[in-house]
Amino acid sequence: MAPQQPSMYAKFVERAVADPAVVGLVLKGSQAHDGMVTPHSDHDLYVIVADDAVTAPTRLAGHRGAGLDLVVMTLTEFRAAAMPAWERYALARARVVWDRLDGGIARILAGLARLDADEASRASGEWLDAYVNSCYRSVKNHRNGRSLAARLDAADSMRFLLELLFALDGRPRPYNAYLEWELARYPLPGWDASMLLPAVDGVSATGDVSLQRRLFTLVEAAARRAGHGDVLDAWGADLALLRAGRTGGDAT
Repeated sequence: MAPQQPSMYAKFVERAVADPAVVGLVLKGSQAHDGMVTPHSDHDLYVIVADDAVTAPTRLAGHRGAGLDLVVMTLTEFRAAAMPAWERYALARARVVWDRLDGGIARILAGLARLDADEASRASGEWLDAYVNSCYRSVKNHRNGRSLAARLDAADSMRFLLELLFALDGRPRPYNAYLEWELARYPLPGWDASMLLPAVDGVSATGDVSLQRRLFTLVEAAARRAGHGDVLDAWGADLALLRAGRTGGDAT
């Protein structure tokens, strides 16, 4: 049997490590998540080059092909997280393949993986308000006989809820494909995934009002413990619609 040929990814890593302009290689996506690789998975790789590098990104990008996707940036750009906000989770669970800076690349990644206290507080307050808004609209639409609107708002509320819960823990929300993976390995403090995931699934699929109210009770308690009572109190009497009382105003 002929020996297996190195993959394009392996060949590129070998060449990049030998290039003094390359200071780091960071693998993201399914290849960086144990147990998540499928036959369709490619290798998504950050290539970090020195700020004064003569290695042109176009030259490196020339190695791109089936099974290999490169993002090339300078060390300063990488340190400053010069990338879309949605890329934050990819970096949070990325894997360092090569670090010419004696752990410097790993330290930058560790910093990007956590929201600082101000960022976490600001984000959680915003996501809490968005969650309450969609949850309130869902329950109100259900009360008024608008079943499709109620289900759509319920599904929206689960997106905001997940953003909120991860922000409360100072973490970027995982992509949907990695949600179960993330919670199995890095649980959210105070939340049992065996309860949370079925609740998110049930609310998203059916808009079940009783389930939404039970979940809201838990969220309200967690948000108040985290110091976001002012966000909730701004809703005034409207919150009664989300609690056991089943009453409340008709604000739009």
